[in-house]
Amino acid sequence: MITATELQAGPVRVVDYRCGTGPAERPFTEVHQGHSVSYVRKGTFGYRVGGDAYELVAGSVLVGHPGDEFMCTHDHAVCGDECLAFHLSPGFVELVGGDRRTWRTGGLPPLPGLMVLGELAQAVASGQGDAGLDEVGLWFASRFVDVVSGRELRPAPVAERDRRRAVEAATWIAAHSNEAVDLDRAAGEAALSPFHFLRVFSRVLGVTPHQYLVRSRLRHAARLLAEDDRPVTEVALEVGFADLSNFVRSFHRAAGLSPRGFRRAARNGLPQDRKILQDRLATLLEDERLIHPSSRKPSPCTTTSD
Repeated sequence: MITATELQAGPVRVVDYRCGTGPAERPFTEVHQGHSVSYVRKGTFGYRVGGDAYELVAGSVLVGHPGDEFMCTHDHAVCGDECLAFHLSPGFVELVGGDRRTWRTGGLPPLPGLMVLGELAQAVASGQGDAGLDEVGLWFASRFVDVVSGRELRPAPVAERDRRRAVEAATWIAAHSNEAVDLDRAAGEAALSPFHFLRVFSRVLGVTPHQYLVRSRLRHAARLLAEDDRPVTEVALEVGFADLSNFVRSFHRAAGLSPRGFRRAARNGLPQDRKILQDRLATLLEDERLIHPSSRKPSPCTTTSD
């Protein structure tokens, strides 16, 4: 069963999807009604669209294009999966940019710049911080467009057994990311030689095991920074970074902000260098209200089953 809770309406409609479907249930075809970018915050599932197959894990991004048929599979599901989805109006899509190819990306592996913003969005959706969901949605969608520019978008074909091993390994790495995890240990958990494990993992998920380990740590750090006031050093140590300077450098490279700057953004809205996007968002919101007067007041949260 899939539950969808609408958190905010307007030019960026934010929906919290929670799916409890397991391997025993038969997948079915769905159709994207508009443009969307969804942050996978928990679990694993397959995404089939346009003849391509993607294995999505925590930190991945699912991209929707209007009119495209897709199917979600749950061959590896253990405890369900959850996504925070940003459904974008045509005006919003025009605002953030990207061409037809951009919006037919399908799925993206866990990438640092998107993972930290996804965790910020999740924190805001949970009532932590003062940033607006529409602002965070704009920031997330804009970063998505920036990230996919120039990337090779089509996934490499791999055997089903390798898909299963890679997804299970990613789940294990995410659960133990605060520990000392090296290639030998992760490969041992997957019952593969280090070389074969590295090749399989990278082909299926689009990142190396070490990259996914670091990005899992950054994802957890982003959540902690957004939700509480513990010192940055304590956050770094808790998520698995032994060296503070390495954490600060890695986080800044991923988010475009220092950990402290990211925390301020979570509490006070978008950073100053995004002010132009904030102004354009305000204009877009006003245009939407003129076109759709009923959108002057946010709609209450509702829960529906698909």
